[in-house]
Amino acid sequence: MHIEYEEFDTIEDLFLYMASAAPPMKNTMPVNSYKGYIMAFIPLSSTNGDTYLMIYAKGTLESGIYEFDVNSNSFKKVDAIERADKNYFVSLTPKRNTIADEAIKNL
Repeated sequence: MHIEYEEFDTIEDLFLYMASAAPPMKNTMPVNSYKGYIMAFIPLSSTNGDTYLMIYAKGTLESGIYEFDVNSNSFKKVDAIERADKNYFVSLTPKRNTIADEAIKNL
C-alpha cells in the first residue's frame, strides 16, 4: 500500500478542499477523527486500490453530522442533513483503522 499526503492547517481548510473536490450533487462526505487527526482517504488508483491520498488536519471532532458553509468557511454540529446548499460531513471515530495507523506511522 502506498499513501500520499496533503496536510491542512485547519479543519475548515480540509472541509473546503473536500467540498470543492466532491462529485456534483454529493453533499455528504465521511471523515474520521482518529488519534488526533481529522482525515479522509481518497483512492488514487482505480484498478488495484493500493494507492491513497490522505488529506488531514490535526484536531478532533465528536462523532456526528457537521454542516459546512463554503461562503463563511465555517462548520457547526447539527442533528440532521437538511439543506441542499450546504455540505455535510459525517465524523466517525473508529476503534481501529489499519490504513490510518500505517499512514500516521509514516508521517
